[in-house]
Amino acid sequence: MTERIKGVSLIFACGTALFADGYSNGIISSVNTLLTRIYDSDRIEAHNYGTTVRSVAFAGTVVGMIIFGWLSDKMGRKSGMMSATIIVALFSGLSSASKGAHGSLGGMLSMLSAMRFLLGIGIGAEYPCGSVSAAEQSEGPSISKSGQHQWLALATNCMIDLGVVVAAFIPLALVWIFGEDHLRVIWRLSLGLGMVPALFVFFWRMNMEEPECYKKGCMKYTEIPYGLVFKRYWASLMAISFVWFMYDIIAYPFGIYTTTILDNVTGGTDSLKVIFGWNVVINLFYIPGTVGGAFVLDYLDPKMTLIVGLVLQAIIGFIMSGLYAQLTNHIAAFAVVYGIFLSLGELGPGNCTIIIASKTSATAVRGQYYGIAAAVGKIGAFVGTWVFPPIVNAFGGPTTTRGNTGPFWIGSALALFSAVIVLFFVQPVPHDGLIEEDRAFREYLEAHGYDTSMMGLGLTSDVHVETPQIDVKMNRSLGKNWDREILISMRSEGLQDLTIERAVIT
Repeated sequence: MTERIKGVSLIFACGTALFADGYSNGIISSVNTLLTRIYDSDRIEAHNYGTTVRSVAFAGTVVGMIIFGWLSDKMGRKSGMMSATIIVALFSGLSSASKGAHGSLGGMLSMLSAMRFLLGIGIGAEYPCGSVSAAEQSEGPSISKSGQHQWLALATNCMIDLGVVVAAFIPLALVWIFGEDHLRVIWRLSLGLGMVPALFVFFWRMNMEEPECYKKGCMKYTEIPYGLVFKRYWASLMAISFVWFMYDIIAYPFGIYTTTILDNVTGGTDSLKVIFGWNVVINLFYIPGTVGGAFVLDYLDPKMTLIVGLVLQAIIGFIMSGLYAQLTNHIAAFAVVYGIFLSLGELGPGNCTIIIASKTSATAVRGQYYGIAAAVGKIGAFVGTWVFPPIVNAFGGPTTTRGNTGPFWIGSALALFSAVIVLFFVQPVPHDGLIEEDRAFREYLEAHGYDTSMMGLGLTSDVHVETPQIDVKMNRSLGKNWDREILISMRSEGLQDLTIERAVIT
């Protein structure tokens, strides 16, 4: 039991920092609401702040995913994770301290946008470092096979969604404490508190070691044969990247409908306690989807769970589109159905994109493979936040029934299309799949003439070394007196390598 607890703890130590991703994405929406209240929306938009902060946050995340995907493979999982938490803690604090020269509003907003970009790099880094390491830890010897996918989902996507919920609750709690007359304190504290989980995870990770499969299968000390890697993985990478792109196009922009729900529920009230309170309620719908989905993964397989989640989400989306007028007359019913729509997104693509992207490539390139897939997903989120408002306007505008139902029709159709892509182009993810893929990848490289002897970090914890000295005949033909060879026998995972060193006797 102790070993099992330790194994699960390692999975969470790797994945829990993704809480910062959810918190960061969730908190900025509430902070923007507070800034609008303090400085007036017209003054804020005069500096093009809304467009800028939305763009740089996504850009920073994509940069972090790509750069740290490579660093994760070539420098190590732990160094990448530790760097990511430092970046998140540092720039969360600096975001809260944003200030313009001589009290300039434009300067403050510019600094806040710059800090959000740099914070995004740290958040993006957690995906190919933390998630990948969590996936590798999930197949450790102390983890039950029937719980490998479950623990990975709970430690990654569930943490993201929990971060979103906490980000919705923190501003509400601060309004309760300070009141609506101290909004400057509230927005700065809301951002600054992002340092706390990052620092906690930093100290949690300090005594971690690299995962065993990284020690055995990385290419830290040899060149990665990108041509062979591309030939083996391009199709699967394109498939999961496309699905992630489509999901984020659906998931991120539909956050704009939270405002519609709140306006209907609250009757347009200006009370931050009411607005933030309902924001917490709506975001809570993410939790049952991701937690419930985690306990399904090991029984249905991530591929099938992804298909089921996408199809059910599409069905709910079509129902909301067809019955929109009736549902909006009973706003509680609309909020519940909308919440189910969000939950199914987390049950399917929310959980499964992370698992499939982190478990369908070899250890040597897993960080880069995952980083590319996640970056494409974030680009989808960026595209969605820009194209959906024009779509709403094209259907008649946000004040019309067609304007509000149009995106649901499109989003549901995209979900069905993604399910078809998964069915034909995504492979099932078996238990202990990382171990099997590493073995198959090594055989694939050797079959194409690649020397795999330099893969790995060297000795792992299960290596036993013996150094018997054997007397041999003196060989004078070499012009030197050799009278002994040291035979070093190294055994690891049933494979035996022999290294011979000669001692010269003068």
